[in-house]
Amino acid sequence: MAGEGFITCLWFDGQAEEAANHYVSIFKDAGISGVHRVNDAGPGKPGTVMTVEFELNGQRFVGLNGGPEFTFNEAISFQIPCADQDEVDYYWTRLTEDGGQESECGWLKDKFGVSWQVVPTVLFELIGDPDPQKAARATKAMLSMRKLDIAELRRAHAGK
Repeated sequence: MAGEGFITCLWFDGQAEEAANHYVSIFKDAGISGVHRVNDAGPGKPGTVMTVEFELNGQRFVGLNGGPEFTFNEAISFQIPCADQDEVDYYWTRLTEDGGQESECGWLKDKFGVSWQVVPTVLFELIGDPDPQKAARATKAMLSMRKLDIAELRRAHAGK
């Protein structure tokens, strides 16, 4: 296998460059490494963007302007591990702005329809507690939330 890891290809209906620019503006360690345009051989109108190569926090992506045949759904999502509530709030706000949709349990769809999980890293400690009552309380609290609230998860875990 040439290189390391995998490259995730995201199929867009004409918004690949807009999406790449949006994502690069959100993530701190991010950049666009290439924009490839349709040539005279096609497919599509010569000069329009065919693919955009970009990287977010070390993960490589290709945005492909493939057309309307396929759309995103929740079967695939990207999980963002967050160190604290400020990070949760930042990613939640940036990814739901301009038409994104909140969902349950830390899940959301951005304005392009891509699903994300904005998850504080402490969540797994709380819902995985060896004490089944503490774990159940934290899980129940998580299931009642849209954006995850670390303080509330901790209170539920503690039985308060």
